Formats: sequence, C-alpha cells, structure tokens
Amino acid sequence: MKKIYYILCLMLCIAMASCDAHQDFPDTSMKIGQVLCSDGSIVEAEVATELSKKPVGVVFHINRGEDEGYKAFAAYIRELEDVQFSDTIGISQGTSADIDAYDGNENTFALYTSSPATSHMADRVFAIWTYGQSAYIPSVAQLGLLCQARDIVNATLLKVGGDTIASSGHAAWHWSSTEVEGQEGYKAWLVAMGTGARQETPKTEEHYTRPIITIYHSN
Repeated sequence: MKKIYYILCLMLCIAMASCDAHQDFPDTSMKIGQVLCSDGSIVEAEVATELSKKPVGVVFHINRGEDEGYKAFAAYIRELEDVQFSDTIGISQGTSADIDAYDGNENTFALYTSSPATSHMADRVFAIWTYGQSAYIPSVAQLGLLCQARDIVNATLLKVGGDTIASSGHAAWHWSSTEVEGQEGYKAWLVAMGTGARQETPKTEEHYTRPIITIYHSN
C-alpha cells in the first residue's frame, strides 16, 4: 500500500512539473500586415511564399469589437490607375455620403448600378472579383484606416510583389467611394495616402484607387 502511495506521489510530481514547463504554442491571432491568400488563409508573407499561396490582399485593419459583423479589412494587392469616379457630372449615384461610415461595399454597388451616370471605377473593381473575395472601393473612412497602416502594408506588398501605395504626387491621391454631402451629383472625396488629407473633387477627374476586401467571421 505504501509503495502504491509513493508511486502516485511520483506521478503527481511529474504532472506538476510538466504543467510548469514552458510550452510554445503558435500565435494564430490575425495581425496587420499579414497576407490574405486566394484560399482564404491569412498568413505571414514568408509563409505565403514558402507554400506558393496566391496573395490577394494585405490586412490593414482589425475589428476589435464583436458587434460590427466583420473581422478585418485587407487592401487588394493591385492599384487601379487613373479611373473616373463617374463619366457624368450632375447626377447623384446613391452613395451614403457619410464620411464616418465603413460602407465602401454598399457604395460600390450603388456606383455600379447607377444610371445614366456610369462609374468606370466601379466597373473595373467588379471585373477583378476572383478567388471568392469580393473587392470594392473603400469609403473615405476606410481609406483613412488604410492610410494609417500604409507603411506596414507597403512592407508586405514589397515581399509579395504587390503594388505599393504612394505617399506623394498624383499617385498618392486615391478615390474613395463616398460622394460629398450636398454636392453628390458633382463631387466625391479624394484621400491623400501620405497624410490622410481629404479633398472634394469633381467626379470626372482621373485618379488612383485601391480596392479593399472585407474579411468576415467564419461562424
């Protein structure tokens, strides 16, 4: 009986030592700068390259709340150069015109379906839908978030062969999908990706835009 007691004590000590021992567990939390791949996985740039995964976007904002319905935003790896917000002046295209809303997806649908005005910008974004990831034109508020993370995003874009986001010159000014309140038929918001400055701009001007993708919770 005493022998059994000693054996049990020894097993307990071993178990306690095992619990106290350091154990490395993989960090599975999403991070800004990680790569969204065509298979839906989100990994470090080096892992995407090592496993020959197809990069689609780069995470630039993570939603820390649970009540907004989405998990994160990712910037598409390609830039759209010199596109018009609209080919027509004087027609509202039905965006929310809310500079604080993360509603680029809804705005892009409104631009895509607007008539008789046509948004070649929205047409081109719809043409790049692939891999099951629905890209859209960010709202002015979403572009502000991307501007804040630009340096981290650019570092990853360089690693995966994407188009980096300019911080100065013509290429730094990006169309949002947000019309200007009270001037919806005539102007929309541009955002300077180097400073985050906003500018009301006639919708027929040609500027760059960076599509983004919403990453939703899987459950």
